[in-house]
Amino acid sequence: MHGLPFPRTESGRASILPPTPWHYSGDLLTVEYRTHPDNVRRVLPPDLDLVEEDPGAVAMIWADWQSCGDDGSELLDPVRSQYKEAFVVVRCSYEDRVYSRCVFIWVDKDFALVRGYLQGYPKKLGSIHQTRPVTLGRAGPRLAPGGRFGMTLAAADRRLAEATVTLSEPSESAGFVNGHPMVHHRWFPMIELDGRDSLSEVVTMSGVDLDLGPAWRGEATLDLFDSPTEELALLQPEEIIGGYFRTVGTTFAGGRTLNSR
Repeated sequence: MHGLPFPRTESGRASILPPTPWHYSGDLLTVEYRTHPDNVRRVLPPDLDLVEEDPGAVAMIWADWQSCGDDGSELLDPVRSQYKEAFVVVRCSYEDRVYSRCVFIWVDKDFALVRGYLQGYPKKLGSIHQTRPVTLGRAGPRLAPGGRFGMTLAAADRRLAEATVTLSEPSESAGFVNGHPMVHHRWFPMIELDGRDSLSEVVTMSGVDLDLGPAWRGEATLDLFDSPTEELALLQPEEIIGGYFRTVGTTFAGGRTLNSR
């Protein structure tokens, strides 16, 4: 039986995901800010520690992605390749090494949702939108000083976040919070639902064949809103560091298990 991860059939053709590697190309808009370090501590499991330097730093990122497997078949059937996501990254320490960690994330396609579960991303469905840059006409900003972008996130009919980035100048990077290998937990409860997990792992991963476009930075705004079913508002900003735009390409070819219980 074949399929990554399901449904599994003799051919595997019905699987929700293609075989790895998975290739990604997309536009990323990032708002970096500081919240109180206690807020970051509240969204980390006990086996992860706060970093010593700038422990309250957070990145909220909007991404407009196109992705495919090695044969690229999804690119000719774009409903299977195009999706958007908004996610929140903090830094943490595990066994004395600094990692980035995605603590909240929303996507708008099922294949992106399930792909994230395999990687330990806590993905949920949401409605994500971001302004796209243009090179012609007036229906969008240029990648130039003064270019202004807007981003929104909603889930379960409620607005969770809205942000803006106004470009001012080229930048050497698109921030520092999301610049380390990821560390995630893969959890799944046993069918008895007695508090035990049938899957409990600490995993890490990094993209390979990274392809980075020019980065831009500028001023940013970010507002987070309460919801009865979300906890994003726990990470309310106290200080905005800045905003960034960058087009990136990367490939996921697998990760590594750090701990399995």
